Parts: sequence; C-alpha cells; structure tokens
Amino acid sequence: MMSGEPVRPPRLRPGDRVAVVAPSGPLVPERLDRGLDVLRGWDLDPVAAPHARGTHGTLGYLAATDEERARDLQEAWCDPSVKAVFAARGGYGAQRMVDLLDWDALRAAAPKPLVGFSDVTVLHEAFAVRAGVSTLHGPAVAGEVFLKDDATREHLRRTLFAPETVRTLVPPSARPLVPGRARGVTLGGCLAMLATELGTPQARRGAAGGLLLLEDVGESPYRIDRALTQLLRTGWLDGVAGIVLGSWARCGPYERVREVLVDRLGGLGVPVAEEFGFGHGDSALTMPLGVPAELDATAGTLTFEAPATR
Repeated sequence: MMSGEPVRPPRLRPGDRVAVVAPSGPLVPERLDRGLDVLRGWDLDPVAAPHARGTHGTLGYLAATDEERARDLQEAWCDPSVKAVFAARGGYGAQRMVDLLDWDALRAAAPKPLVGFSDVTVLHEAFAVRAGVSTLHGPAVAGEVFLKDDATREHLRRTLFAPETVRTLVPPSARPLVPGRARGVTLGGCLAMLATELGTPQARRGAAGGLLLLEDVGESPYRIDRALTQLLRTGWLDGVAGIVLGSWARCGPYERVREVLVDRLGGLGVPVAEEFGFGHGDSALTMPLGVPAELDATAGTLTFEAPATR
C-alpha cells in the first residue's frame, strides 16, 4: 500500500507521443480512428496499442486476452517516449488483468496521465494505491460522448495541457443533496466497480478523509442501493469527508435514484453534491483523482488546491 498524497504527472505539451489502450472491452474501429484524429488535432502523436483493435477469441466482451491487455498497458506506461495513456473505452475486463501488471516496473516508470472512466475505475484505484500516482477520471477517446460533445473534449484538453484554467469546477446542474463544505483528496469513480473491488488484494482500505466521486450507468435503483449498502456495511465509507455524485445514466427515473442516494448517503453527516456532470452522461467533466480539493456542496463547486497535472 502506498501512503501519502499521490504524485501528479506532468502536463502534456504539443508534439507529445501518447498511447491509446483497450484494457477492457472491444472497440468500434471507426470510433477509435475518430478518437485518434481528435488527439492529432490537439497536436499530439497518438499510437494505438498492439491489441487495441482486438477481440478475445472466445469471450467477445473482452478486447483481447488478459495477458495481451495487461502487456499493452504496461508497455505504454513504461515507455519513456509515451507521455500519457488513454483508455479507448470501458466495458468489462480491467479486474481480470490488473493483477497481471508488474507493479514494481510501473512504480519505477515516470508518472504520466492515465485517462478513462467506468471499468477503468479499477485501474484508477490500482495506480493510486499501488503506484501512488494521481489519474484522470475522464472520457474514453473511442467513446460516443468524447466524439460528439465539444465541451467534454475541451475540458479534458484543458485539464491535460492547461490545468490551472480548470481548477474550480462549477457545473450548472450541481446542487446540494446535503449542504456543507469539506476538504479531502479525490478518489472514486464507478460505484459498481468500487463495490466489486472490496476485499480484493491491494484494494484501498476505505475512503476515510477523502472526497469520494460516485457515478454509474445502467444500474436500477435497487442495485445502486445494494452497492452503497455494501460500502456502508464493510465500513468503507467510514470517515469520508464528502461525496460528489455524477450521472446515473440509464438507471431509471432520477427521482427514484435520488431517493436511494438520500436514504443511503444522507445519514453520513457529510456534505454531498449531486448532478455534478461527470460519468456516463451526454456531457462529462474530467475529474482529477488523487488531488486535494475543497467541495462546497451548498454552492455546487469543487476547487482543486493544485492543478491536476504539473
């Protein structure tokens, strides 16, 4: 287990070489091509990992074998010429390959931005706990939202290249579920993946002292309840400083989802902001993980005490 505040990676600069990997599910090739074109438009030099366009021979929900997906990520991270690693999509599969990575080698390599969300929550947690590196909960470059939404792309670009311009987030939709202010280091991501990681080797022991980010997709209210209840029963939420809630796309009417969030989180006695505009929605903010920040749930703001990248 790493201790202390995670190390922030260097910011990107024009001309940097970056890698796109598929650590989880298979891609739509045309979307990957379009995503690479967007990165080229940022004056980056993107390279798709060897198995980014692959599919597992028998398990069609995986981009390649576990060993191949792990090798792609490891080689990209450990290549000193690569300045950032982007996940092409989420899906499922990161849990199957995360323990195949050589964490001694990953820790020895220079830190760099790791961008992704959804299933990539497993990797965000692993890089925080096992490597002590902050990461970016941001859009997948072969994902529909990244390709169609200008605001999503621009916020990620600014976070990578000019992070001082996006240190305070003020989403217009944000509002208090529980008012108040809190400070802590950001962590979290996809609720289902956080709950599923409980009890696994090297998992984070709990969210104490942190600002926890939560979102999910395609989970009915009772399944959201089940995952939150699992976090509560294990004590993982004990001592959390505050909670920031993102989108709950395809989880049913938000009124029903909100009832569950109030029921399960409202009694923690900490500030909770809802509808903060990150996750699986039609537009998505990039949320730095492993960075100290202050949440003002009443005002609907999140202010990072340092830029996401150095």
